[in-house]
Amino acid sequence: MSALLVELEKQACSLLPEERAHLAEVLLESLHEAPLSEIETEWEREIEKRTAAFDRGELETYPAEDVFSEARRMTQ
Repeated sequence: MSALLVELEKQACSLLPEERAHLAEVLLESLHEAPLSEIETEWEREIEKRTAAFDRGELETYPAEDVFSEARRMTQ
């Protein structure tokens, strides 16, 4: 481990919890090709699209009891 990394870890651990959380978020986002905000925006669009399709009656739906029964069957 480099001396710089050791020093950064030491400094990061001295931050307030909210500051550490923000730093972690920034570092994680830097690992992705697309920023997390773009990914979240795309998920919001997908949710809106699926909700609208549901509201128009275009999606096949299943009773919750059937879904849960099938899930229980698959995990046994």
